Amino acid sequence: MLLIHPPVAKPGEPPAGIARLAGALRVNGLPCRVLDANLEGLLWLMEQPEPGTDTWTRRAVKGRGGHLAALRERQTYRSPDRYVRAVMDLNRLLAVAGKENGATVGLADYEQADFSPVSSAGLLRAAAEPERNPFFPWFSRRLPELLDDIRVVGISLNYLSQAVTTFALIGFIRQRFPDLTVVLGGGLVTSWLRRPAWRNPFGGLVDHMIAGPGEEPLLALLGARPECRQPPLPAYDLLPLAGYLSPGLVLPYSAASGCWWNRCSFCPERAEGNPYRPIPASQALDELRTLADRYRPALIHLLDNAVSPSLLRSLANTPPGAPWYGFARIDDTLADYDFCRALRRSGCVMLKLGLESGDQGVLDRLHKGIDLGTAGRVLENLRLAGIAVYGYLLFGTPAEAEEDARRTLDFVVRHREAITFLNLAVFNMPAFGDEAIDHGTEPFYGGDLPLYTGFRHPRGWGRREVRRFLDREFTRHPAVAEILRRDPPLFTSNHAPFFAGG
Repeated sequence: MLLIHPPVAKPGEPPAGIARLAGALRVNGLPCRVLDANLEGLLWLMEQPEPGTDTWTRRAVKGRGGHLAALRERQTYRSPDRYVRAVMDLNRLLAVAGKENGATVGLADYEQADFSPVSSAGLLRAAAEPERNPFFPWFSRRLPELLDDIRVVGISLNYLSQAVTTFALIGFIRQRFPDLTVVLGGGLVTSWLRRPAWRNPFGGLVDHMIAGPGEEPLLALLGARPECRQPPLPAYDLLPLAGYLSPGLVLPYSAASGCWWNRCSFCPERAEGNPYRPIPASQALDELRTLADRYRPALIHLLDNAVSPSLLRSLANTPPGAPWYGFARIDDTLADYDFCRALRRSGCVMLKLGLESGDQGVLDRLHKGIDLGTAGRVLENLRLAGIAVYGYLLFGTPAEAEEDARRTLDFVVRHREAITFLNLAVFNMPAFGDEAIDHGTEPFYGGDLPLYTGFRHPRGWGRREVRRFLDREFTRHPAVAEILRRDPPLFTSNHAPFFAGG
């Protein structure tokens, strides 16, 4: 079997999904190959531009090798200007290389005229015309090298930015290797399959589509019974670990699927009915320590929607063996300063916190389970403990009005010394959540595969008004502007720990 991670996703760390699948196949005695087509394809595409006529492209082409090396060196992250130039020049190379095919390619995104990732017609067109994909010259040579004795191809499709190239890959495979079995899974596929009244438009291309964790369905498809003697570890050794654009190996690890809180209004996880499936904290810690001993990562990235309190306590008591970061909920667990100190001693360099709003009424109406007084104590505890905070704010929910957003600004300003980085997002209404029908939904963008829908805000606080507030008021406040300037461009939270001491 061949497992593929397709372009485009941030190439800072190996893909956890196919590494976990490969580990499950390995422990059951099933041979497989793994292709990080995202990393290989992006590195190939960066090599294509000629110097060109504009100064930026000439500079980017000249510095290409040095920029790639710089992003793999720790000292670059001590010089923000050098880091920014490397990232933006490499992104420029991708943008130039994609133009000939009408594609906008970047280190973290992908768009192409005529091929919409939210339209089955657009994706079917991408499969019918794979030669129009900017990665085609690469994958049309690379795939035949790997598919000679392969019977099954599994592709992990997690993001909209991967969808168009995923279907171009599938189209090429169908044209050149029509007898292969094609299996499609991943986060985006899960979202499709869990839509109400889902009807598969890809039956002629894809043999099997899998929702949620894919280990057991994949083993069943291959005719194997799961081996219970030991839990499978992700097989990261099958991937090009020295090639990722980070200063040392970043090891991604998921201790759970779904969310342990699972009560927030307008949550995509709830809308899709994704259950919370944790690995026992003791097992997760054993796996983390084994992986850290085996691979010696520079950083562990915990992928959980929110690391559970039980796993946080286990990490505080028994360090995993490498610096680490991940998402956590703001609650009484982190309101204990001594506990935050223990987390720092365990290697925690950064926590991502989904505060969403600095107004208590908004938080209550969203069922976030966050008390602002507790949030303030948590932020101060983390600051004193030496743990960076990547804060997430969400504007324009039906629970919020403009005056509430100003209270969020006030909260950020009050706690500016404790908030290291900020992510500002405009609310998108999940297309099939229970709450959507109550808010006058309307088309958000064309296509039959939307994840989100437009809606009429009950207080007139629409997307245009929210963006105007963010552009003209929120981001212009000196305290907020200073925080936002620290955010690593394009790689954002994936590289932020390296600027915070990770």
